[in-house]
Amino acid sequence: MYKICVFAGTTEGRELVEFLSSQPVDVTACVATEYGETLLPAADNLTVSAKQLPVDEITRMLAKDAFDLVIDATHPYAASVTESISAACHATGTEYLRLLRDASKLSSDVVYLPDTAAAVEFLDGTEGNILLTTGSKELAKFSRLSGFADRVYARVLPMEASLEACRAAGLKTSHVIAMQGPFPEEMNLAMLNAVSAAWLVTKDGGEPGGFEAKVAAARKAGTHLVVIGRPAQKDGVSFPETIELLCTRFGCSHKPHVDILGIGPGNCDAMTKEVYQAIKQADCLIGARRMLTAVAAPGQPVHDAIAPGDIADFILAHREYRDFAVVMSGDVGFFSGTKKLLPLLEACEVKVLPGLSSLVYLCARLKISYEDVFTTSVHGRQHNIVPDVRSHSRVFVLVGGENGMQELCRSLTGAGLGSVQVSIGERLSYPDEKITQGTAESLAEGAYEALSVALIENDCPDAVVTHGLPDNMFQRGAGADGVVPMTKSEVRAVCLSKLQLTERSVCWDIGAGTGSVAIEMALQAKKGQVYAIERKSTAVELLNLNKEKFFAENLFVISGCAPAACLELPVPSHAFIGGSSCNMREILALLLDKNPNIRIVATAISLESIAELTSCMKEFAWSETEVISVQIAYDKKAGAYHLMTGQNPIYIFTMQAGANR
Repeated sequence: MYKICVFAGTTEGRELVEFLSSQPVDVTACVATEYGETLLPAADNLTVSAKQLPVDEITRMLAKDAFDLVIDATHPYAASVTESISAACHATGTEYLRLLRDASKLSSDVVYLPDTAAAVEFLDGTEGNILLTTGSKELAKFSRLSGFADRVYARVLPMEASLEACRAAGLKTSHVIAMQGPFPEEMNLAMLNAVSAAWLVTKDGGEPGGFEAKVAAARKAGTHLVVIGRPAQKDGVSFPETIELLCTRFGCSHKPHVDILGIGPGNCDAMTKEVYQAIKQADCLIGARRMLTAVAAPGQPVHDAIAPGDIADFILAHREYRDFAVVMSGDVGFFSGTKKLLPLLEACEVKVLPGLSSLVYLCARLKISYEDVFTTSVHGRQHNIVPDVRSHSRVFVLVGGENGMQELCRSLTGAGLGSVQVSIGERLSYPDEKITQGTAESLAEGAYEALSVALIENDCPDAVVTHGLPDNMFQRGAGADGVVPMTKSEVRAVCLSKLQLTERSVCWDIGAGTGSVAIEMALQAKKGQVYAIERKSTAVELLNLNKEKFFAENLFVISGCAPAACLELPVPSHAFIGGSSCNMREILALLLDKNPNIRIVATAISLESIAELTSCMKEFAWSETEVISVQIAYDKKAGAYHLMTGQNPIYIFTMQAGANR
């Protein structure tokens, strides 16, 4: 087993030890204090040395334990410790690796000084309270400042040695803040305000050391920032590069951490604080280009990807990053790619953080509740929204595409819904946010953002929710073979009831005729698909006319004779057979082959068809069968009386294959 020694005097040093503690290696972690030991994990493969080690003692330890690698993860300002570790490795022929912490970018509103002596000299000519965050070892040098006891406050580690250094320097007890960092911006701000700090003195500890949080807090508090420069650094590698080396050479396995983030409408001000922090701390951001442009910090690594497969492949292929943030528009649970991405990230540690959805935002802008709003999307997906608007008083829809909103309003107008009220939201949360209101007809020729949203309000939702539409609602016609057959309303109602469709059913209507059953299937299976198979050209024309009349976009007309015309169709969950052209046995065999659990309803009028279905019902294995005979009679006026005129009896066969549903 490989043996690795880590000098873990920093946040990333502790993270590195935590990573190695779950790997197939022996780890020795060196920290300077017993307090540092308490911050490390407990593990069977981990040995901790909790004391300061001079160079000769480090040399003896390396010679004795024969480490395969020594990683120097000490603080960038601990130059003497780094020199000791490097010298000991050189003396023992042990491989040395310096883990570097990136320096922060320089800013014009910050005072940069080369060392502590220069900082003391500079501050001696200033006025106002000073908060020192440079550690207890430097306090003695700052004690030479005039008014030190009254002006200076020090934030140090909660250890006896730190408190003793404060006492030795002459610092008042009330001016000592003993806490373990790094600290978030809010806590830094609270401390600066609590001590009325005019000056904040710090070292450039980089993002892991909380430097950016100090800078942000100082700006908000109106506190001047003094930064003591770093000593010259040895050549080294970053944390992600260290992890990559350990995986490549020592058999370690890296489990990436992935935050999937809902960033809200897009403006950073509309993000949750938790999401904002996750974006800020990520080693790499992934998402659509427009979102990366909106949220990425200057110089932050980004990867432009939208497809869940592309995102997952990038994460698993780039071990040089430890923390990924995948940014999703709006909320992660509202028509988001999160649903498809999550199963692809089983090898990662995943956290999902919600955001403000465009539905919530638009309704807030309109000052209305959204508790009864039906939600849907036509962004990047095929969906017929007309049945939704007919069925609901309020519908919220995500819209995409160059002319997506115009096409939406035109389709509503064409379906006789031009008078419904539409509220269109564009660039929500941005300074140029725009909300346009009017009827679908009046807005149909407008120009809108490619990615926008709409709330559609229908005062008179009139969609019929029961099956058995009146026969006169369907287009009828006559061809060379006479009137195109149609399953009449009453029989159709019974057949549809026996089918037991769901809204996601995949249905075949074989021998569809005018398409009355197929149309009602499509209206019930709103989130499914219906395939109407018909061999007669005249009937195919009527099918298409009725599809257009009812805006049944989930209905697909297939011209041809079953079963040959059905071979390439998607697997059906349900099938209705209104005509078989003497191919009943072959059709049923295909349906059972496609789906061993299919539910089938078939109708028969002639004795021959009844006999054929009865034979098939006996030949094939069914878990449930039922045959009913239905005879419908209509009233007909005869003089002063109304007499009932009987129609041919219809036999309805119901066959359930496989387990009972």
